[in-house]
Amino acid sequence: MSGRVETRLANLGLTIPDTVAPVANYVPAVRTGDLVVVSGQIPLVDGKPTFTGLLGETLSVEQGQAAARQCAINLVAQIRAACDGDLDRVARVVRLGVFVAATPDFTDHPKVANGASDLMVEVFGDLGRHARAAVGCSSLPLGVPVEVEGLIQVTPL
Repeated sequence: MSGRVETRLANLGLTIPDTVAPVANYVPAVRTGDLVVVSGQIPLVDGKPTFTGLLGETLSVEQGQAAARQCAINLVAQIRAACDGDLDRVARVVRLGVFVAATPDFTDHPKVANGASDLMVEVFGDLGRHARAAVGCSSLPLGVPVEVEGLIQVTPL
């Protein structure tokens, strides 16, 4: 489907991948009314992690931002699937939850989370501005450094 957001993606040189089936007992997104809740997305490309390790130990803030950006790209893929392929149905990115696997003394979680937040604004413009939580944790699935979940408002069909 070619619309305003797809045109923006093309202008940004971004390719949104097909969604990946969940590996456990959950669904990747749930729609209730005009809200879509997207399960946590990790930085996978072609089914493989693009980064592994901990922020503050083996990864820099810039690498964490790149991992968060890839999580956000995968989040957009889930949003597109939940909107039957039409990203123009996104009325607002309401909230992102960003989990950052880091050492106990690491304190730049918000800087890492900006990798995901910046992508949402690039893709959706002002509709991509959102509330956010950036939370540190000791580990994430597959040893990845970042996981991003989202709450998205969409227009009806």
